[in-house]
Amino acid sequence: MHVDLTAIHWLYVTFIGIIILFLILRRDTSLVCLAGIFLLGLVATESLTSSVSILFSSFIYAITELLSTILVISIIVSMSKALTESGVHQALISPFTRVMKNASLAYWTIGIVMMVVSWFFWPSPAVALIGAVLLPVALRVGLPALGVAMAMNLFGHGIALSSDFVIQGAPKLTADAAGIPVSEVISASVPLIIVMGVVTTVTAFYFLKRDMKKGLLKVESVESDSETETYLLSSAQQKWMAALVFILFAVDIWAMVNFNLQGGDATALIGGTSLIILSILSMLGHKSKGFEEVTNYLIHGFKFGFRVFGPVIPIAAFFYLGDSGFTTIIGDFLPKGSNGIVNDLGFALAHAVPVNPAVAGVTLTTVGAITGLDGSGFSGISLAGSVASLFATAIGHGIATLTAMGQIAAIWVGGGTLIPWALIPAAAICNVSPFELARRNLLPVLIGLMVTTVVAIFLI
Repeated sequence: MHVDLTAIHWLYVTFIGIIILFLILRRDTSLVCLAGIFLLGLVATESLTSSVSILFSSFIYAITELLSTILVISIIVSMSKALTESGVHQALISPFTRVMKNASLAYWTIGIVMMVVSWFFWPSPAVALIGAVLLPVALRVGLPALGVAMAMNLFGHGIALSSDFVIQGAPKLTADAAGIPVSEVISASVPLIIVMGVVTTVTAFYFLKRDMKKGLLKVESVESDSETETYLLSSAQQKWMAALVFILFAVDIWAMVNFNLQGGDATALIGGTSLIILSILSMLGHKSKGFEEVTNYLIHGFKFGFRVFGPVIPIAAFFYLGDSGFTTIIGDFLPKGSNGIVNDLGFALAHAVPVNPAVAGVTLTTVGAITGLDGSGFSGISLAGSVASLFATAIGHGIATLTAMGQIAAIWVGGGTLIPWALIPAAAICNVSPFELARRNLLPVLIGLMVTTVVAIFLI
């Protein structure tokens, strides 16, 4: 059904353009999104008081939609801190040190371990868990600190964060904005994640080995304090707890597969397991003070969670207005027969310009990369999902693939592989310059994005 575009539609498009411009200029977009929400409410309701109320209501709606994601990430960061302070992180990772016999094995071992751990703990906490233990080992076998940072960065903040198969924070944001189930985004992202991951990490490894042979990269000795640091648990307790952590998460994976747990159910399972582990570690490590320390760990995690998602909430609130959130937040003010702002724009676009999979694929990669320029990776993926819905409506198919492509581009650029201020965790733990790390990542990531975009075009 054809729906005439109204001032609401054009205002929404205008603010999408302004948001993209601000991202290109590396300026914060929160205030722009607030202005967009206010003006959309004002144009729709023609009431100043209602528009002001809509600002607050949109935040409630966005936080409600994102609450499970914020909670699980906060809880996992809390658990990660307890794992590090207790010393269990060493016992979890130490078996992999036996595999690292040379620089090449060190690169791939650190990368794969980082990827797996990041799926469960998220990349930033995983950097601390892994770097403290594996960095000294990698240096001893000849892998430069910059190579260690690249491996942790590309596999963790790249592959793991852009796929986010376990916690499902990234696919939830893009799926909500695109108006499709999380499971569809995850399924569509699998081949794209594989292509992006293989192309980028292999290319980065090739350049790394080439420069090591030329003598452009040398190994610097870095002292580790892991042997002198005092942990809350004894060596035996660390091993038992490491085994328990491994078993509990293995059971979670088994349950997800056998009981078909996805989305919110999978998130709840991981979050509950993390709380159990956090509680056990607190009581074992702090004895009678464990009751208070559980609270302190949770406070630490929630500070991290809301610091990460603070910029996301106003942006998500704006983009939720492009779909069903408009009716819930503002009311029934769209034209009769409307399927939501984004869908209406998609239908209009299909009749106005020739849109094909190639144009759509390149556009989503570009939009995703631009949204990542703010350095968070997450704050702009709602835009990627919204634009994917628009183009898929115009083409008539391919919404899941387009959404996944936008998500991958946004997080690889902004989640911590290209933007210098997003590289700080990996750069800091390896004592290398985040700008040098970004420079090293640039060509491999760009090559990976180009190849993955071509694959996405054929899959649309």
